[in-house]
Amino acid sequence: MQTRTLGSTGPAVSALGLGAMGMSGAYGATDRAESTATVHAALEAGVTLIDTGDFYGMGHNESLLAEALRGRDRDSYQLSVKFGMLRGPGPEFGGMDGRPEAVKNFLAYSLTRLGTDHIDIYRPARLDPAVPIEETVGAVKDMIDAGHVRHLGLSEVDAATIRRAHAVHPVADLQIEYSLISRAVEADILPTLRELGIGLTAYGVLSRGLISGHWSAGHTAGPGDSRATGPRFSRGNVEHNLALVEALRRVAAAKGRTVAQLAIAWVAAQGEDIVPLVGARTRERLAEALPATELTLSADDLAEIEKAVPPGAAHGDRYPAAFMSGLGTGN
Repeated sequence: MQTRTLGSTGPAVSALGLGAMGMSGAYGATDRAESTATVHAALEAGVTLIDTGDFYGMGHNESLLAEALRGRDRDSYQLSVKFGMLRGPGPEFGGMDGRPEAVKNFLAYSLTRLGTDHIDIYRPARLDPAVPIEETVGAVKDMIDAGHVRHLGLSEVDAATIRRAHAVHPVADLQIEYSLISRAVEADILPTLRELGIGLTAYGVLSRGLISGHWSAGHTAGPGDSRATGPRFSRGNVEHNLALVEALRRVAAAKGRTVAQLAIAWVAAQGEDIVPLVGARTRERLAEALPATELTLSADDLAEIEKAVPPGAAHGDRYPAAFMSGLGTGN
């Protein structure tokens, strides 16, 4: 497994990270034993960066990771944790809490659930419009100074917010959606990150499975699967978007690769400062994703891929309307 460094101040991590959200019900029912085995398989393959959030399954995801990581050398992996998203006992979200006292409270619970004495990268999940970003990241800085956190990260914020946060404490990386069909980051955010020496961890590289090559127009999202309300999966949009996938499949087949491998490799090819996160919930999906780290794409390859899936070609927003206002970019 190759490694990449997150920005000028962040840690060296595996060139591919594991996003654990899907192991806690975001896309429907999961198998705890298979989730644990998938984490183990990722570690054994050299994946060191594991991303979670304290609101994933209302703490379920952190507890799952604690179990999966028990007995492992704490210095052999990095935990990236998002905080601040408020949940209810049902599926509802209640906004964002970025108050300094809340930051420290969230951290205390995460450290306990994860069974660790520090978080490698700690980041607000979204911007709290009621709290200046300087106050939120200032609290994270306090926790870095106290030794409970190693690095500051951000998630889904715009270029101006990145600059304000970075002025308080160096930001290691921004976590934001970036894929062949979600490229808004390229206009202002990616240049800002590179100017400031900040890395990017890209989630949604397979667009929640839409461009994985395993989704079909007749597929119905099951109970608890958030994709049931995803605009890109809605009738009319999904057929158009899957036509793009078929064009990409032809490119992948010519190279002896799967659609997922080509889509992951495309994100990684956008810069050595970018680390794709794959939300593999099973060892089978992880095994498919891992070879993407060995795939080198030439300029001709990249041109062919972008001809199959041009910028802005997808139909539908990446989130339902209620969530779009809290994002640092659009699609």
